[in-house]
Amino acid sequence: MDPTLLAPILQLGGLLDSLVGQLFAVVVVIGLVVLVGRIVLKVAWRLVTIAAVVLGAILLFTFFFGGF
Repeated sequence: MDPTLLAPILQLGGLLDSLVGQLFAVVVVIGLVVLVGRIVLKVAWRLVTIAAVVLGAILLFTFFFGGF
């Protein structure tokens, strides 16, 4: 990791030394985790839906026209 990426965070100095600053940092991190989680779950639900439709079509095909 490039140390220059951490420079803005390190320049905050005493901002994160207080309890309120630390709580704010925790809330921001939790918010980022939730945001990333929502994006990942949105993609995952689409993949599950596509898989269910494809497998359902294969099941119906094998039921009416015989197995593979």
